[in-house]
Amino acid sequence: MDITDISLYLSYVLVLVGIILAVVMPLIKSLDDPKSLGKTLAAVVGLVIIFFIAYSISDGDVLPKFAAEPFNLTETSSKLVGGALMTVYVLFFIALAGIVVTEITKAVK
Repeated sequence: MDITDISLYLSYVLVLVGIILAVVMPLIKSLDDPKSLGKTLAAVVGLVIIFFIAYSISDGDVLPKFAAEPFNLTETSSKLVGGALMTVYVLFFIALAGIVVTEITKAVK
């Protein structure tokens, strides 16, 4: 093992610790105020609904060159990727609309 392998494994561990802390710490903090869990749950349900709609809209077409080695894409995996991409697009436009509305309301005040 050289320094590159050690650095990669260390970065994997640090990313995992960061993910765990990013999920667990807000949950611990929200135990003080249970009403905040409702907002979090509403946001998660909203994301799931947006993904479900995007997954339903996306097509599962796979070109023959991607169905073979080394990709081995199936119709289901193609729909998942399409749904994820459409979800990102929808969330991007929601964020962009939020920025525009915020700037307009700040300009009007």
